[in-house]
Amino acid sequence: MSGICEGRVVIVTGAGRGLGRAHALAFAAEGAKVVVNDLGAGIDGSSTGEDPASAVVAEIKAAGGEAVVNGADVADWAGAQSLIQTAIDSFGRLDVLVNNAGFLRDRMLANMSEAEWDAVTRVHLKGHFAPMRHAIEYWRAQSKAGEQVDARIINTSSGAGLQGSIGQGNYASAKGGIATLTIQAAAEFGRYGVTVNAIAPSARTRMTEGAFAETMAKPDAGFDAMAPENVSPLVVWLGSPAAAGVTGRVFEVEAGKVALADGWRHGEPIDKGDRWEPAELGDVVQKLIDGSAPPEAVYGA
Repeated sequence: MSGICEGRVVIVTGAGRGLGRAHALAFAAEGAKVVVNDLGAGIDGSSTGEDPASAVVAEIKAAGGEAVVNGADVADWAGAQSLIQTAIDSFGRLDVLVNNAGFLRDRMLANMSEAEWDAVTRVHLKGHFAPMRHAIEYWRAQSKAGEQVDARIINTSSGAGLQGSIGQGNYASAKGGIATLTIQAAAEFGRYGVTVNAIAPSARTRMTEGAFAETMAKPDAGFDAMAPENVSPLVVWLGSPAAAGVTGRVFEVEAGKVALADGWRHGEPIDKGDRWEPAELGDVVQKLIDGSAPPEAVYGA
């Protein structure tokens, strides 16, 4: 195989199904060697005993590509380290890390349990940080040894993380954290030759089909606007050498649409030049609100 990622070694987490599977196949189609990571868990993170990663590896090999399976828990510190080592042991290097793994345990915040909060924030937020941490250790060592590093991290945020989503407070908080983690890591990792970007995708997957069944229905014919495969071309491009100048960005991607999400920015202040009295601030706050764009609506509100 040849393409814009020819010879690059790529890890995709949560790659047994949905978006991760589409990413893994797309990278392989563009010449990459792929580590297909998946626990085979259910949509709520429970064990299913399934091995979807092996099926994806078989697909890649049947098409003439190279791929290996990794079944590590990406939110486990040692598991994340073993994931990075799998790429190095199997293919001699690592060039791209795509953090995609996750699951849902939806509930209104007023009813959410501690376990539901912890499980979802762990798999999404720590499940991004831990592989990133071990990957940057590898790339930093290469850079300090005088080697030329041209590496990529592509994280997976969500519209829920950017705007919020009713009934998904744990998921939205973790995905919002991932967006911030992305710009933080981009600022810190650039010196080592590593770019860090994120996507906020909209596609039909196991995690969305229940919540958005009507709007995400697969058409009988023609362009399937909600197919996971529509998201992967941007991910592959961000993982390629061509994307060396792009970092610290969050891209919204859906069907044939790509947009930049414009994050928090400093607003125009009202400056008294002295300490405010509490009673004065009602009018000040109202002026600030009146002079600003309204916030995006929370999904489901």
